[in-house]
Amino acid sequence: MKLALGPLQYYWPRDTVFSFYQAMAATPVDVVYLGETVCSRRHELRLADWLDIAARLQDAGKEVVLSTQVLLESGAEVGTMHKIAANGNFGVEANDMGAVQRLAGKVPFVAGPQLNLYNLPSLQWMASLGASRWVMPLEMKKDDLAVLQQGRPQGLQTEVFAYGRMPLAFSARCFTARHRNLPKDDCRFSCLDHPDGLLLKTRESEEFLVINGTQTQSSKVYNLVDSLDEMRALGVDVLRLSPQAQHMSDIVALFDAARTQALAPHEALARMQPLMPAPGCNGYWHGRPGQELIKAVVAA
Repeated sequence: MKLALGPLQYYWPRDTVFSFYQAMAATPVDVVYLGETVCSRRHELRLADWLDIAARLQDAGKEVVLSTQVLLESGAEVGTMHKIAANGNFGVEANDMGAVQRLAGKVPFVAGPQLNLYNLPSLQWMASLGASRWVMPLEMKKDDLAVLQQGRPQGLQTEVFAYGRMPLAFSARCFTARHRNLPKDDCRFSCLDHPDGLLLKTRESEEFLVINGTQTQSSKVYNLVDSLDEMRALGVDVLRLSPQAQHMSDIVALFDAARTQALAPHEALARMQPLMPAPGCNGYWHGRPGQELIKAVVAA
């Protein structure tokens, strides 16, 4: 079972991004996804910068995949997607059907979690277009994954989002700008002030969601480390860990210790909790509301 570092969902300063991936090169992650998936107004890094980071990570022995933007709204954004699809050196994660169309029949690609592949016919169709790996939708429960695993096309790898705030929805509007009464086209790059997103609470002061520009995330951190044995039994090939601003190297190390059985999964979870930016949840995996936390039964 491989560990993958998902695409950076937040907007960080340029030097912070370069330093982050320099640190990730020294971790035991096997796959690294790179690129801007949320908002094209995030200009700290251009495509050339992402390609530079990709080359460095590849030299460090990592499999590098370039991720396309989820919601495309302009010709410039479509043009960037075309350039990513035609890069010729690195794999590509398709996060919308336009990217799938651009890649289909040309090069193998990763079918991202936002493509909503919920059943065997859609999975088989995506594999026929050239998908070599698919990422399970975030809200899919393990019982449904088991059904798909039994009939998935030969050679198609399965990846599961196993750690991080879940990207739940994308919008044409920028919620972070709106929070500051700014228009989207003059957002003043407000996301830079929120390296792990901006927490949203209900009127009862309960943590509810996190707003991250045009993206809405879960307020809690999805964490399946204590379900690692179940995922292994289901034949999951890759675990995706989503970047956070602090302690990411330690999070990777604990997942690695759990997958190599140097630590029991429940012990890894206990050590991880003080390193997380918010309390954990895992409800979707168990067929429950996503914000719930279902404790794993530890064998005596």
